[in-house]
Amino acid sequence: MYLSLRDRPAPRDKAASPEELRAERAARRKKVSSVVVTLGVVSMLTDISSESVAAVLPLYVTTALGLSTLAYGFLDALMQGASAIVRIAGGWAADKGDHPKWVAVIGYGLSAVTRGVLLIASSFGALTAVVAFDRVGKGIRTAPRDAMITASSDPRALGRSFGVHRTLDTVGAALGPLLAFCVLWAIPDGYHTVFVISFGAAILGLAALVLLVPDMRPRRAAWITQHRTREERKLPKCKGCACDIPGVAPAGRPFSWSFLVEPGLRRIFLTAGGLALLTVGDGFIYLSLQSRDGFATKWFPLLYVGTNIAYMLLATPMGRVADRFGRARVFVFGHVGLAAAYVCAGIATASAYSTIAALVLLGAFYAATDGVMSALVGRLAPSSSRAAAIGTAQTVVAVARMAASAAFGVLWFTVGRGPAILSVAVLLACAIPVAWITVRRLDQPEEALEAAGVGL
Repeated sequence: MYLSLRDRPAPRDKAASPEELRAERAARRKKVSSVVVTLGVVSMLTDISSESVAAVLPLYVTTALGLSTLAYGFLDALMQGASAIVRIAGGWAADKGDHPKWVAVIGYGLSAVTRGVLLIASSFGALTAVVAFDRVGKGIRTAPRDAMITASSDPRALGRSFGVHRTLDTVGAALGPLLAFCVLWAIPDGYHTVFVISFGAAILGLAALVLLVPDMRPRRAAWITQHRTREERKLPKCKGCACDIPGVAPAGRPFSWSFLVEPGLRRIFLTAGGLALLTVGDGFIYLSLQSRDGFATKWFPLLYVGTNIAYMLLATPMGRVADRFGRARVFVFGHVGLAAAYVCAGIATASAYSTIAALVLLGAFYAATDGVMSALVGRLAPSSSRAAAIGTAQTVVAVARMAASAAFGVLWFTVGRGPAILSVAVLLACAIPVAWITVRRLDQPEEALEAAGVGL
């Protein structure tokens, strides 16, 4: 059951008819919690902040600071990997204390502080520290935020809720590079102007989180829901808990790492990690397109914008599809779009159509996998360890993608651009059916999950 208890209708004096129940459920599924929308706005402002910096960082490092491309390569690897280290820790802290909002506040706050420090960072060491702390902040906040989205949403519309959040998030990811592009177009050396705007957007996002998002307690809410259901069904009270102790605020089931050995979640972790090993960095796709088509380097940041626009437009519809046809199914077959994007980037013939197709397919891939994976894991994991389970899945994917990018760089250097990217496309096409066979039984009806106690 979803945990927005204040939004629930008052108990009925008489039993409702099946038609009334179906109508009520349909009406609830059409709604997206205000918590989800607010968290989407927070993510949008934060992404405007982070992506505006990311779009100018290569030029800032190599031109304004006069550092080598090797130095930027180290920073880029740090940006990709630093957040993976602390994702599980952030999820664990949110579950253990049952206050995911305040764990997320620490993560968002840490990233906001680094935006201010960036204004005075002028050496490679200082810049490395800024990037590292920013990525650590991102790692801390991600799992608690996704746990709050899961806790505040109707489980039958969980994919749609994540889709709405990811849509707002991606609006920021598209606006950030565009904003940086416009600033540098008007002020060729206006890097510090970009950093000031980035700092302001980060502060606004942090303020929205602190002031507008309630202090949700998913474990406590799940406990209340479970025991209320037992009372309504006139079932005996559970033994060994604090149900009957006056003045004791129940915290729900204690945190446990047992989700790591739960068969369904374990299959998701293995499948997501295996597919991520065949997911090379977006930058390689963009470099392949630029190398083949030969367009001016100054237009390179707009490739990120194209992918983010496609992601933004498709995230919510893909979430609805996942809710209707199965989240595991959509997650696995979303990789078909990635394989097709590889083919578009790997073919030898230069074409604007294939470039646009690659960006759209890459955006479709993220729309079908990013929020959908969190929705799938969040629904299967118990509320007592939901954030840690989501953080674990995200860490597995992040680490596997780091390894994939490193290996693909060697492959590109060895065999060349086209053969390298087309080889990965073939391997991914072979892996998709295997992944589907592994997770196909995880798309269970919500009633079956609730009867098994999953998500409570």
